Amino acid sequence: MAGVVGSGAQVSYISQDCKEIPEFLGRKYGSVAKRLDLSFNLLRSLEGLKTFSCLEELILDNNLLGNDLRLPRLPHLHTLTLNKNQISDLEHLLDHLVDVVPSLEYLSLLGNMACPNELVSEEKDEDDYQRYRYFVLHKLINLKFLDTRKVTKWEREEALLRGAFMKVVKPKDAKASSNDAASVSPESHYTPLPSGSRDLTNHRGKNQTLIATNHVKVVNFAVRPSKCITAAPAL
Repeated sequence: MAGVVGSGAQVSYISQDCKEIPEFLGRKYGSVAKRLDLSFNLLRSLEGLKTFSCLEELILDNNLLGNDLRLPRLPHLHTLTLNKNQISDLEHLLDHLVDVVPSLEYLSLLGNMACPNELVSEEKDEDDYQRYRYFVLHKLINLKFLDTRKVTKWEREEALLRGAFMKVVKPKDAKASSNDAASVSPESHYTPLPSGSRDLTNHRGKNQTLIATNHVKVVNFAVRPSKCITAAPAL
């Protein structure tokens, strides 16, 4: 069981290049683990999570999980991070999460095509990202944190009014984007969690607050009055 770090209810199995969750993890820790970190692997399936019925926090950053991602029902899960995977169909993912993780309060999807920001495309801006937030909050009404930002009362109200109309369109070339993501070098691995979170002794759970700088773009929609040109009558 090389590579496993366990401390009470916290289990870490990172950077092991595993493509599926090893059975021994479930046998030994499934009934006791409340926090499971499987970051920096090659996971394409979460089949082995069925035995982890007590999970409250699940860290799956920097894997190869795509639109076919399936979680078992985890009624106590409040924190889920899926940063830097290959997810492009946002609505499909959110509909699944509504069914299987009813207690979810913190979700992070940075570095996926489903999350439109500068991390995945230079063409995306703060307006695109804000529309994405409205749509996610419309689907997951209990979220308190999304990516690196706390959900504000104003955002929640806007999501209730307009969130259903803010659907993020899945990229046409999602397959190519997934291939690009798979070829990213280890140096470009991304997670919004501080490096200390990979050390079980430094974990601070859901009280950990992550702060991002908000970029506000002002767009001037004023329309200048057009000039009216009248042609002179022919003589």
